[in-house]
Order: sequence, then structure tokens, then C-alpha cells
Amino acid sequence: MTVRIERLVVPGKFTLDGGTWDVENNVWIVGDEREVVVIDAAHDAEAIAEAVGERRLTAIICTHAHNDHIGAAPALADLTGATIWLHPDDLPLWHQTHPDREPDNHLADGQVIETAGADLTVLHTPGHAPGAVCLYEPGLATVFTGDTLFHGGPGATGRSYSHFPTIIDSIRDRLLTLPPETKVLTGHGDPTTIGAEAPHLEEWIARGH
Repeated sequence: MTVRIERLVVPGKFTLDGGTWDVENNVWIVGDEREVVVIDAAHDAEAIAEAVGERRLTAIICTHAHNDHIGAAPALADLTGATIWLHPDDLPLWHQTHPDREPDNHLADGQVIETAGADLTVLHTPGHAPGAVCLYEPGLATVFTGDTLFHGGPGATGRSYSHFPTIIDSIRDRLLTLPPETKVLTGHGDPTTIGAEAPHLEEWIARGH
């Protein structure tokens, strides 16, 4: 069966450091007609479960633990029986949203998560958050970047647990080394490609987000 990528946009709230903002999150569903994984269970477990439909949801993979990316993860896991995966460096952020529920499994750099013919390689890309990860699928020429890399630049680093020089290192060393045709599917907003973003690295450094 053919592996496909589906996008669900879910509105909600992002809360950190005493502030709250309206956001729209991309939820990515990767798999085939029988089995899928969800990347970032944002805001609305029932809407995500409806998009998954009758397919088996094997894993909920968290690119990082800001509340807008993990808010629906426990409820979605309870609805579907899927396991929740998070890099352990983001456990302090996770516990701000879910103090009484632990992730089921820890992500590790270089780990490969298999589903329905897709092989998602975990790239640890700290900076936006300590345990931020991207998921690279060379067979689909796609990398899921969460909030590490967007169309137009790196993710925000002006809040707790973030660090601008670290996110620049992560993007330069882990993402811009991927083939230029690689599609970049982000946590918010429109897709881009590695080739479209790579020429702007020095500009981002000069801007010093």
C-alpha cells in the first residue's frame, strides 16, 4: 500500500511563561489505509481520531512538549490505544501540561520509527525546546520539523527553555545538510523545502531571533 501524508489544521491556545496566544497547529498523519502515526496531537483529540478513522494508530510522536503540540496526546492515546513518544529532555515542559501522565516511550537521536512502510528517523534538534526533534523520511523526501524550522526561518527562542544559538546549530548541522529537495512540513503554517531555506542561514544569524 502507498504511504501518504495527511495534514489536519487544529486551532487552540499556546500557553507559556504566563502568556496565552491563539494558534493553529498542523497535525501530520503518516501511513496507509490500515496503519498510521500522528505527529503532534494538538488541541482536539476527537478531531484527530476522526481524521485517523478506522485505521490503527500505533504512535503519537511529539516533536516537542509545548502545550499546543501535546495537549490532546493523552486523550488521543486513551481513545485509540496508541503510545506517546517524547524526547526525555522535554519532560519538564511535558509536566507543565500533564503533571499526572508520563509519555509511554522516550525518543532518541537516530532512532527509526516504522509505520506502514514509512521509516521516520529521529533527529534531535534542540533550541526551540531542549527535547525538540525532527522526523526525517528519506523515502518520502520529507522532514517534519515541528517548531524548529519554518518557511522563513527558525522557530521562536524568546521564551523559557529555548536558546537561539542552539537552534541555529541544530538547523545548520542536522537539517540544512539534508538534500535540498527535501520537503519541510512544519508545526504551524505552510510547507517549504530545505533548498528554499538554506540560503538564509547567515541572515537569520544576523537577525538574532
